[in-house]
Amino acid sequence: MRRRASDSASGPRPLDPSSGHRRALGAPRGRWMPLGKDGRLTLYARTEGGLLRWTQRNPGGDRWDGPEFVPVAGLTDVTVVQGADSYVHFLGRRERAGADGPKVDFVHAVQYQTGRPVTAWRSLGNFHRDREEGRRAGAPAGAVDAKGTLFVFARNAGRGLQMRREGKTGKWGAWQDLKGVGLAAEMVASATSGGLVEVFAPSDSGVQQWRQEAPDGPLTAARPAQFYALAGSATALETAPDRLTYYWTDANTAGVVAHRAGAWPLAAGGQPGDGAVVALRTPLDGYDCTVLAQRGAGGTLLIGVCGTEAEQSGVWWSDTTKECSGDPALALDGHGRVVVAVCEPDGGVSLARQEDGPGLTLPPHWHRI
Repeated sequence: MRRRASDSASGPRPLDPSSGHRRALGAPRGRWMPLGKDGRLTLYARTEGGLLRWTQRNPGGDRWDGPEFVPVAGLTDVTVVQGADSYVHFLGRRERAGADGPKVDFVHAVQYQTGRPVTAWRSLGNFHRDREEGRRAGAPAGAVDAKGTLFVFARNAGRGLQMRREGKTGKWGAWQDLKGVGLAAEMVASATSGGLVEVFAPSDSGVQQWRQEAPDGPLTAARPAQFYALAGSATALETAPDRLTYYWTDANTAGVVAHRAGAWPLAAGGQPGDGAVVALRTPLDGYDCTVLAQRGAGGTLLIGVCGTEAEQSGVWWSDTTKECSGDPALALDGHGRVVVAVCEPDGGVSLARQEDGPGLTLPPHWHRI
């Protein structure tokens, strides 16, 4: 059985001011500002030797505790994944020195409740026995289905897709080779509200996808689509029951596009930089809307708004002029208001919350935590 957070001895540690303040070195992959069952948000950032964590004191409030330090040495990549049960999973790619040279494995930890300790980091091994091939493994991606099963995906040395899944009892299956050709090192894994898991991966031959036809079923590969996404730019958002819309930066036009299964990509504008497009669905002025966020080509945060599944009617973009480093985060707080967070170039973390009034308005001054 899974150990609960109270069983762990590797939880966050308050920073000792005398040892020097740790800088945020960038955002993790995935949704790094999750909302807990108690209505409080949590923020995570990468730092030397592990992660930093800030915890909102009250739902919708302005006061935060932290940063606390979550130690885990050797991480080269970390992805934050949250399931319908609100458990927050951390999937890491770890590289450590060994007698025969560096060795890479994948690691997993969980935070079960807001503000509670993170469990011990457990190794998921590597799908390659050969050390050099193992070092060519890509960053992990993950999704949690409606029954709480965690799926972990990563690109292998041959640039195909590997998967490992954890059952609800905590027992892990073996790594499985799902094939694929010429995949990028970064991919997107998602689970719909009905429990269907999908994987989206840019590749040399276009976008490649794997889908479940039924919950708990196998993931089957679709024929590669001749759409070309910049590596690391894609995100997924459920815009209708069991239907995902993918947003990415088009490799040819350098603009954002939106794509749903069975249709052609739609131009969504924007002036993206080299990171991911982040998406959130929320009502605005009584309309079902999608909010997009991205680090722009000029290094500042751009926000776009459109009707959900209505990108063809236009996406309204605005430049917040807020400098950011890496991918931003979008979330709804405990009162249903949009919150956006960024890691700053100087190592700080700041956020802004939707103000009262029509549409989506952010305050001119950001709150640095």
